[in-house]
Amino acid sequence: MEPSGITPNLRVTDIGAARDFYTGYLGLSVESLNMGWVARYESPDGRARLQLVTRDATAPVDSVVSVMAGAAVGEAYAEARRRGYEIVYPLTEEPWGLRRFFVRDPAGNVLNIVSHPDD
Repeated sequence: MEPSGITPNLRVTDIGAARDFYTGYLGLSVESLNMGWVARYESPDGRARLQLVTRDATAPVDSVVSVMAGAAVGEAYAEARRRGYEIVYPLTEEPWGLRRFFVRDPAGNVLNIVSHPDD
């Protein structure tokens, strides 16, 4: 897999309450996504980004990062299974239009391996 991007997923209890810190203080002023339970903020030049997550909408656990795998998400899933990594959430077509799965790394971190429709 050759990721096209990795975005940290920060757990927050209230996206609205956290928004001012990340937009006002850190300057991540572009809200490129807000689904109520997850919101993505970016710097105006697009070089820095993060996602604020209250709880995942469909997976049983929250992930610490989202790894953009593009069209190779299915291959990444097969490779994770071949290597015996713990699949926390199976490869799924989500109602909001992306394909993803969650895998646990050897240290216990959960990664969201994802393919967006525009990848």
